[in-house]
Amino acid sequence: MQFPRLLYIFSVSLLFFSSFTAFAQYDDEEYDTIGDNLLFRKELSGSAILHTNGWGLEFRIGKNRSIFNKLMFEANLLEMKDSKEIKSINPFFTNTRSYYYGKLNAVYILRTGVGQQRMLNRKPYFGGVELRIFYSGGISAAFTKPVYLNIIKLDEGSYRYITVIERYNPDDHFPDNIYGRASFVKGFDKLSFYPGLYAKAGLSVDFGTLNQKPKIIEAGIALDAYPKGIPVMAFRDPNQFFLTLYISFGIGKRYD
Repeated sequence: MQFPRLLYIFSVSLLFFSSFTAFAQYDDEEYDTIGDNLLFRKELSGSAILHTNGWGLEFRIGKNRSIFNKLMFEANLLEMKDSKEIKSINPFFTNTRSYYYGKLNAVYILRTGVGQQRMLNRKPYFGGVELRIFYSGGISAAFTKPVYLNIIKLDEGSYRYITVIERYNPDDHFPDNIYGRASFVKGFDKLSFYPGLYAKAGLSVDFGTLNQKPKIIEAGIALDAYPKGIPVMAFRDPNQFFLTLYISFGIGKRYD
């Protein structure tokens, strides 16, 4: 799926959701009074992220610099897949575990950075939505975990076929001798580190009915860049850049 199409889907989804929440709030929901609709100086929030190459989690600390501008400190933990990954399974055996043929490493990214949100409209006390545009950037630390597979081999002593756990090697391992993937924890003792930078921007919508308890949906674009390419798939060049679109849902708390 191409990025323009994904961007269109995300934009339409966000606009639909914003419109729906603005008009579909029930009369028995709890709302702020005029006195509750204050500008709180601090904010904490946590979000679940779905992006074009996987999923992730986010934590933010915000501080209002003015009624329109908010300073943000954020941390993201993401899984980053390759767009060419195709799930495979050995058709000659039952109860085998699926794997991604040609995948050298699983990639996980830890982002830590700072950014700013700018308010486009303030949510009225009787309901509606609040819109903000945002941008952020900082350190992107990528970690690769090598892929291990259960490989079918002939035991020369007993002349029987057995399975052994081996790190994936594209020169030795093929669909006819791969039984399935090994345990998820296998390979964590051989992590590799790739330092880099990231930048992201997008639109944030607060549709919560209480000012102190925001409910946020966010859509945006992010770029992670590394001076050294990260090997993900065999027979492909290592990746220096990961460009993703994402949508997230989060809840938070505002306070002084």
